[in-house]
Amino acid sequence: MDARSLRGLAHPLRMRILDLLTLDGPDTATGLARRLGENTGTVSWHLRHLADHGFIEEETGRGTKRERWWRAVRVSRHLDTVEFRDDPDTRGALSVYLHEIVQRDFHQVVTYLAEDWEPEWRNAGTLSRWPDLRLTSDQLAALNAELAEVVERHRAAALDTKANADGEGEREEAGERGGAGNAVAGAPGRRPVLVQLQSFPRKERDGGDGGAR
Repeated sequence: MDARSLRGLAHPLRMRILDLLTLDGPDTATGLARRLGENTGTVSWHLRHLADHGFIEEETGRGTKRERWWRAVRVSRHLDTVEFRDDPDTRGALSVYLHEIVQRDFHQVVTYLAEDWEPEWRNAGTLSRWPDLRLTSDQLAALNAELAEVVERHRAAALDTKANADGEGEREEAGERGGAGNAVAGAPGRRPVLVQLQSFPRKERDGGDGGAR
């Protein structure tokens, strides 16, 4: 993500809009405004702003001139915060962006904890913490990369399963066994899953090696 993109996205409402479109799929300004408790005109303005910066696009062939449908652009984005921390033109935008990321992740966890889930799903989820690691910066970077590789492996497997299920659905429809629901028959029990990862160094109170004195 470059400086222009960062400034274009770093707004609390725009980030919430993009997150809803990413997680739940296409929607209109009216639908998003209702879910967010915002004015439709305000949401429409932010939608156009997100589109101008390439984060979302209009879903053609759907909607009307008065009510357009928008979807998130599915591309991988990486933000190297080191590039922007010392730049006075982007430092403020970076602060807003990171703060909203933390708030978003926190609220998603709180929502999950407040919801009713079947025992198998409640037992499968986790809120884990390891406070006793001592690593170099290279080791921490390697740990993050390794964890990301694990998540990507499971993500790729899930996408392959979905593609196979969609193929089965298409073949059944071609054989006049019809029904959009057939496309998901090959992946029973699957639900959307959020994986959050936070790992960072901690300032020690005494500034030393962490040993008690």
